[in-house]
Amino acid sequence: MSVELIPEELPEEKRLPLWDHVGELRDRLINSAIALFAATACGYFLRFRLWDLAKRPLLEAAPGLLAPFAYTDLAEPFISMMRLSFWASVFVISPYLFYQIWAFVRPALHERERRMAVVFTTVTSVCFILGAVFAYFVAFPILTHLLIDEAVLAGLRPNLKPTEYLNLFLCVVVGTGISFEAPVLFYFLARFGLVTSSAMLKYWRESTVAILAAAAFLTPGDLIATTILFGGVLLALYFVSASVVWLVEKSAAAAPATEI
Repeated sequence: MSVELIPEELPEEKRLPLWDHVGELRDRLINSAIALFAATACGYFLRFRLWDLAKRPLLEAAPGLLAPFAYTDLAEPFISMMRLSFWASVFVISPYLFYQIWAFVRPALHERERRMAVVFTTVTSVCFILGAVFAYFVAFPILTHLLIDEAVLAGLRPNLKPTEYLNLFLCVVVGTGISFEAPVLFYFLARFGLVTSSAMLKYWRESTVAILAAAAFLTPGDLIATTILFGGVLLALYFVSASVVWLVEKSAAAAPATEI
């Protein structure tokens, strides 16, 4: 007696034409752009408060600095405040932006996974904000202390440009926030069968070398302590991502038994 396996029927998951995907992407980008514009406009009214928060780690690392910043371009202060307002708005409306990403990839998922919009939006937003908070209160102050100590030992007097300081500040804060999205990224890679937990654990030594090399490349100067710090954070996220991939595999293996 042969048993015919009937594939799961998913009527809603019909493939959309290419132009429908392009139109959907256009709509999501327009929605995100409008939200970013409105949030940036609101953030600009708080620009000086945001600037105080941005330079706080520097002033705490060097309490004697009264006016460490100077500008040589007349438009530089305005551009710096606009950049700061924009990235602050990204953090504030990050749940809405992640929801737009979810809404775009939603048609490619099964019906059961489509109902995870709230979970996806919450997890991605929390990971992004946690990474930024970690960078602001831990990583960037450590980096600032090391750089200030190096300058003091060299007998240098600070005369910093706002744009260059913001480049480093935003690179660390935003970059760490994005790095904390690794578990979410690996979830989708595992969901589409592009990575396995066994492969991640098998090649953990090679991954550790690659992570430390990336940390050394991304951290400015010869800062061994900062490289180790960032490398440790990225390595911890790697193993967390491996655990997420394992959970996805376990859930996929158990799915046929629960659908009978």
